[in-house]
Amino acid sequence: MLKYRAHLSEMPSYDVTERDWQVKVNANECNLQMPPLVEERVMSRMSYVAFNRYPNTETDSLCEQIAAAFSLPRENVSLGNGSSEIIEKLFYCFGGRAHKIVYPQPSFSMYAIYAKAAEAVGVPVPLEEDYSLDVEKFVAAVEENKASLAVVCNPNNPTGNLLSLADIEYIAQNITCAFLVDEAYIEFGGESAAKLLSQYPNMIVARTFSKAYGLAAVRMGYMLADAGLTAMVQKASMPYHINVLSLVTADIVYQMRQEYQPRIQMMIAERKRMYEQLKKIGVLTVYPSQTNFLLVHYDGAAVLNDRLEAQGIGVRSFGNAPRLENCLRISMGTREENDLWLKSIQDFAEERQ
Repeated sequence: MLKYRAHLSEMPSYDVTERDWQVKVNANECNLQMPPLVEERVMSRMSYVAFNRYPNTETDSLCEQIAAAFSLPRENVSLGNGSSEIIEKLFYCFGGRAHKIVYPQPSFSMYAIYAKAAEAVGVPVPLEEDYSLDVEKFVAAVEENKASLAVVCNPNNPTGNLLSLADIEYIAQNITCAFLVDEAYIEFGGESAAKLLSQYPNMIVARTFSKAYGLAAVRMGYMLADAGLTAMVQKASMPYHINVLSLVTADIVYQMRQEYQPRIQMMIAERKRMYEQLKKIGVLTVYPSQTNFLLVHYDGAAVLNDRLEAQGIGVRSFGNAPRLENCLRISMGTREENDLWLKSIQDFAEERQ
């Protein structure tokens, strides 16, 4: 008889099943490939890769680039297979039996899963009715539970709203445990907490290349934190855990990140345009967002989602998830893609008037 780890069968799964959508706006991806000049540089650089060697200099090159961009020493930067791996490693490092990890709810669904995997006690702090986070309640939950780790996603996924830098600093000033700020969507709105790192050595900032830089397939993220903290997190990672193809690609993309600014601005403009258009549909509630997606509430969301799926349009439906009942999350695609899913929703709403 196979003896699995205790409680493994109770672990929830993150569903990554996909189908061939005509319009795919369900995963907060960038729907554009690399800018041509960036792609040309990446392909050229690949021809120099030593496939027979473990990645070393490639790791250092990317870390040094990122460190210089934030005016930090190299030792303050650590890499991961997407920011998701970094978050998972942080939960492992600060988890363990009887340790408590505090995070908002609703937020990134993997926080609860990582807490279980780390054998820690997850402590969700409910967002307010408008999905804002009461930072005083959050701090109180951290202190009352003697948490080992506190986490906020800023801007928050899937609600799209943003904590101000002042709110982030309020939390940092009033807790003593490790404090992770998950900035997967920060390029689309808001001010990074990275500038607070020198004042709060317990603070960690996690970033990703998957969203603004369209490298979801590459799986690359990075962490900014105190050197002692990054050293401990690296103990939880395998040697050479990031492949050289991802490292080389991310290195070129980061060198050329200014090439991405026009498309980031385009996604922001599309988000604003779609927000205004959705507000005109009386049966919907659309929430303000500082990300590359919008959260929409409709009492018949399941029926609307079925209609969209039948037309080959994939959005994220939350079903009966707590505090997200009857909600759909729609990522920003190209202007043409956005017009298609908007027209489908408008037609659906008109039929029911």
